[in-house]
Amino acid sequence: MNPEKVVFGFFIVMALTLNFGFFLGDIDNPDHHHVYELAAAIFVNLFATILKFGDRSQIGAVLLSASFVADLQLFAAAIVWGVAVHIEKIGLTPEVMSSIVSLAGGAMLANIISVLLLVLETAMLHR
Repeated sequence: MNPEKVVFGFFIVMALTLNFGFFLGDIDNPDHHHVYELAAAIFVNLFATILKFGDRSQIGAVLLSASFVADLQLFAAAIVWGVAVHIEKIGLTPEVMSSIVSLAGGAMLANIISVLLLVLETAMLHR
């Protein structure tokens, strides 16, 4: 067993599960989506992105691209949250929360693609 691959797989799957945890719940209800869940999803996604830099294969390039998409979506969600709460002072209205959760949903889709590619790559290695 390759410890490097275990760590790599762990962070890719952890990024997806944290993102899913934030995404789950009523899309417009701030009580169902905590800022620390979003922060954890951002942190783990960034770490997973860093781990993907070493892979020079074609699948590695697609994994890195999907990771960049997830990072950008999560950053956008955090910016919307920060602007609504701290700059515009409108708070977490249903419209704002829907935008935040929708952006996190886009990141989750990118994370699903990463996990599927990882499983596909692993299945191809055993043949």
